[in-house]
Amino acid sequence: MMTPLPSLPEMDDGALFRTLFGAYPDALLLVDRQGTIRLANPAALDLLGYSMDQLTGLSIEQLVPDAIRPRHAAWRGAYAEQPRARAMGTQMDLVARRRDGSEVMVEIGLSPLQDHGLPYVVAAIRSVGDYPRVRQALQRARYAEHLARFGRLAVEARGSQQLLELVPVIASEALQVEMAKVLLLEASGLEFRIAAGVGLLPEESAGRRIPNTPGSPSGHVVATGESVLMRDYASEHRFTIPAHYIKAGMVCELSVALGDRGRTIGTLAVRSRTPQRFGDDEVRFLESLSSMLATVMQRTASEEALNHAQRLETVGQLTGGVAHDFNNLLTVISGNLQVLEELPACADDDMVRQLVAAAHRATRRGAELTSKLLAFSRRQVLQPTVVDTLALLTSLTGMLTRTLDQRIAITLDAQQVLCMADPVQLESALLNVAINARDAMPHGGTIAFACAPAATLPAELRADPSPAAEGYVAIAITDTGTGMPESIMERAFEPFFTTKEAGRGTGLGLSTVYGFARQSHGGITLRSVPGAGTTVTLYLPRVEKRTSLDPNSDAAPPRRVPSGLHVLLVEDDAEVRKVVEAFLAAMACEVVVCADAEEALRALDENTPFDLLLTDIVLGHGMRGTELAEVARAQRPGLPVLLMSGYSSDLLGEPYKWDLLRKPYTRAELERAMARLLNSAQ
Repeated sequence: MMTPLPSLPEMDDGALFRTLFGAYPDALLLVDRQGTIRLANPAALDLLGYSMDQLTGLSIEQLVPDAIRPRHAAWRGAYAEQPRARAMGTQMDLVARRRDGSEVMVEIGLSPLQDHGLPYVVAAIRSVGDYPRVRQALQRARYAEHLARFGRLAVEARGSQQLLELVPVIASEALQVEMAKVLLLEASGLEFRIAAGVGLLPEESAGRRIPNTPGSPSGHVVATGESVLMRDYASEHRFTIPAHYIKAGMVCELSVALGDRGRTIGTLAVRSRTPQRFGDDEVRFLESLSSMLATVMQRTASEEALNHAQRLETVGQLTGGVAHDFNNLLTVISGNLQVLEELPACADDDMVRQLVAAAHRATRRGAELTSKLLAFSRRQVLQPTVVDTLALLTSLTGMLTRTLDQRIAITLDAQQVLCMADPVQLESALLNVAINARDAMPHGGTIAFACAPAATLPAELRADPSPAAEGYVAIAITDTGTGMPESIMERAFEPFFTTKEAGRGTGLGLSTVYGFARQSHGGITLRSVPGAGTTVTLYLPRVEKRTSLDPNSDAAPPRRVPSGLHVLLVEDDAEVRKVVEAFLAAMACEVVVCADAEEALRALDENTPFDLLLTDIVLGHGMRGTELAEVARAQRPGLPVLLMSGYSSDLLGEPYKWDLLRKPYTRAELERAMARLLNSAQ
């Protein structure tokens, strides 16, 4: 038999105490020194799924997952010796086991009553899911992670059908719904074809065709380009719901447009058996996923034309557009993640921080893949400066010596010569070649780096009508690996061509090196003999003096952006615009926001004071950011101008006339670029 509870403290009436205990919104358990639950409030019964009779008298260990139960008992014994008030779950993940065996993530606050003469501890338990803002933060972080995951997988996907099959999987996993499908409009416009799906009903198997009727959600989306959200079929009056949806238990639906070069070619739809499952966040996620699918499908469609003679130029035109859209999407994702991780409700939550960090890593991987696409198409944003090749190679070979397989020897034979190149991209290109060399020597060998001046390019590279005035620097990387036959060498620089097994390469390695060398006004050669190794040689323009074309190279150390700075922001993408506006607001800037150049010119005509013009280069129809910058500088001489682009430095027009910030960027990178520009303008 259980002993009765000791009397309550004199200062509290027992009935009042029990009333407060019972009415408290968090779950409360009164636990004795032996770990027996002596009292529970209704909130605890709801959270843990017990009745009062079932929970009272139960050992607290029954609420702990089996795997950690022995450790918990030992910890509880140690705590009983030195009880103290303690919050648990803010720095670690805690899980409570409910009566039905399910688990719920919780935070726990322990309050010992020994100071009041009572041999008990009060445990206050709260489900992490009870925080609406945390729930929303986790949800948005999950959506961002899945978008970044799709971007990463899309670059490696082979063919449009693989992309189409990937999207419903991503959508259903991210939204946690039972059904997702892609409908493509047939050429006649009279029917849809179910291209791919997850959780499809027997009446809508993949490949089946269904009529395109204006009264259907898909027909409405194609006709208007607008998303259709049906929160609950029971209250839906706009569209006729097919009987087999109702029979399958579906109760709500979301459909968005799938576009291609300004026209709607199909829909992406999801359905759920949970009422009110979709809201604004879900609409934005599915629209972003559809936009990314459309963009990448355009890329893959163009890739199929790579069998023609001008395959690199074809892909070059494609990747510029993909990179612009994809980098805008990455800017939105990473920017919102930065805002999210600074929310007070999330700042101290380890689980939220881990999810946000994972999404950040995914966006960085997406940015790296986009950079590779731009590199082989020779449209990446380069920032060339004078590079000491001996110093760069010494640093790189030292790093490779420490990190590569110890069976691989690294040698360096380099002269002291200077070249004109983007040092970050040059190091990345050399690292790409070195990794390929390592993979060609699975049992060890030697990678030899060499660097020397070259008066001219080799004969096969002399198509450029304007050779470098001071000659070239030749950087050669030679391995003792397996080599490659002529048939492989002929395709080695093709984008997406790889001899590696599935999952080990994208086929963008040597393509990016090729694109970088050509964009840097140099070239690349490949020599290989099966069984005797391979030599890759980069040729870059040589310079004699330590001068730089970087407009910021001689600037004083950057300072912080002054509070109250008046900024004219011009960005045609609404979501990117919101992110940049939030970044500027966090810097305490006064911002005037414009969606295009014409709107910006009207703002300049109104004589509003501006300390900085921040504009994207590609602004949709009408004037480009570079043209806007010219007009703005003519109207307001000396106005600092910072251009943004995720596309190409070629868009700048006259090289290096304007400061350029590459997308995607962080708030810190934006602030540094602004501060550097303002500092150099003084």
